[in-house]
Amino acid sequence: MSMQAEASVAAPIAKTSWLALIVVVMTQIQASFAVNALTVSMAGITTDLDTPASSVGTAITAGTFAMAAFILLGAKVGSRFGSRGVFQIAVAIHGVAMLGVALSVSPAMLFIAQASSGAVIALIAPALTVFIATNYHGPQQGRAIGLLAAAIPAAGVLALLLAGWFANTIGWRWSFVLMVALAVANLLLSFRLKRVPAQPGLSIDWTGAILAAVAVILLSFGFSGLSTWGVWLATSQAPFDILGISPAPLLVIAGLVVGQVFFSWLRRRGREGKPRIFDLRVLATGSERAITACMAIMLFVGTAANFLIPLYIQVVQGRSSIETSFSIIPYTLSIFLASTFVASLYGRFTPRAIASAGFVVVASALTLLAFTVRGEWSQGFVVAGLILLGLGQGAIVALVFNTLLSSAPKQLAGDVGAWRGLVHNLSGSVGIAVATAFAVGMLSTLLLSGAQEHPEISDELIAQVNINEADFLTNEQLAAVLESRASGPQLDAAIVVNAEARLQALKVSLLGLAALSLLAIVPATRMPGRRRDELPEKLEPDDDDPIDPVDLDDVNDLDGLGLDDLDRKEALP
Repeated sequence: MSMQAEASVAAPIAKTSWLALIVVVMTQIQASFAVNALTVSMAGITTDLDTPASSVGTAITAGTFAMAAFILLGAKVGSRFGSRGVFQIAVAIHGVAMLGVALSVSPAMLFIAQASSGAVIALIAPALTVFIATNYHGPQQGRAIGLLAAAIPAAGVLALLLAGWFANTIGWRWSFVLMVALAVANLLLSFRLKRVPAQPGLSIDWTGAILAAVAVILLSFGFSGLSTWGVWLATSQAPFDILGISPAPLLVIAGLVVGQVFFSWLRRRGREGKPRIFDLRVLATGSERAITACMAIMLFVGTAANFLIPLYIQVVQGRSSIETSFSIIPYTLSIFLASTFVASLYGRFTPRAIASAGFVVVASALTLLAFTVRGEWSQGFVVAGLILLGLGQGAIVALVFNTLLSSAPKQLAGDVGAWRGLVHNLSGSVGIAVATAFAVGMLSTLLLSGAQEHPEISDELIAQVNINEADFLTNEQLAAVLESRASGPQLDAAIVVNAEARLQALKVSLLGLAALSLLAIVPATRMPGRRRDELPEKLEPDDDDPIDPVDLDDVNDLDGLGLDDLDRKEALP
């Protein structure tokens, strides 16, 4: 190769500035910090606003649901009107929303502010991928995508440290004031980024966007209500019931029906040659659907573990919020490190090999935790299990996004980013909801069997306590609940049964997640055997842009999404 040719190849890399990556990482931290800060600040919020903890949980899920509902639309809006300009407006609105959280005087204000922040993150998230595509190429692009994935656990670490410290010193509201300052910094820095031209030739499928939003909202609320409203029969906490049936499964069924209508709408638009809110060619091959399955399973397992681990620390061990924050830092840091450095393995191992090994590591870590969790946090095996879990989780989450971006037709990279955001938020919401319902269900069963095995506990006490609506309680909380119903040996026996049941329920839940991780090896083996092209600079094609055909080597099965003949013609060369 001539010196001139070498210079032409090296020039783009040499001219690349780190400014875009700094803005990308800082903005991802801004978007992710808020949810973690709300969790850590729960005690202060409930006291200041005189509201139960469930209201804070509702505010958190409101933001997650809003992002998942509008993420497909957010990708199209950014490209249609210019990614940088839409990004700047969204960052400014997010900063205002964070100010609203900081100034909240009621649960309603907190809910509205958090829902607004989630909705605009649907505009911010796709733009971050656009900035990476337009500023980084070659190996740098893979590392930049890894750092984007790593920014999420990094935000978790910062939230655990800063929000926990603020909540115990100057007040929880200052965590969100800090996010307002970060929003201002990101907004000012964004004016130095390369302007991404608007695409007036891109049409937006508004009907498809509405169908997607309705399906996601129904599924999210349905799964979230499983533990409190009832998996099938309605509990006393359900807002309504139909012939005694809980609204949770009914909402899930309705969401699945609307989801099928959404995919039917996409196929119809494809037959008519009209623009679609999401292009099914992103998922045209078996390998691409395998990547999505791996992504969904890992996010499900990861968020479920994120729920169970603090539950173990705070309820089983009885530690405070700040102690919980410091206890899970090794886990969060290991996610960050794995997300950052997994790109260095791309040249040596195939995606399917890395993913399969990652799921084995995750399953091993969860199994280790299930068999070693006790009342003492200092146990070395517990810490080692958390670190292993974080390493496997971080590597897989960064890998699957990077691999899907390189596997789908490069002109559809914007749809890939939006799909990743949808799967990320929906799988996370479902993971927490299902883990909660499963763990509480196991707890109820174990409490009933444990109480029956202790003759000190009378049948009258068992009848008075509705075990079917049990929840994870500390020894002190249980004693307060039973103080007017039991005392002496009966109360002591009830506390012993509760302690054994809650620990056993957590162990079984962790083993269930480990089994699911092992099952994920099946789709992992169907992931691509190689990574291909980097991202194009224009992530959303205009209506008349040609789309690259799908590689025949990756077409394992085109029937999974019910692709019709037209979809096959579009997918195959």
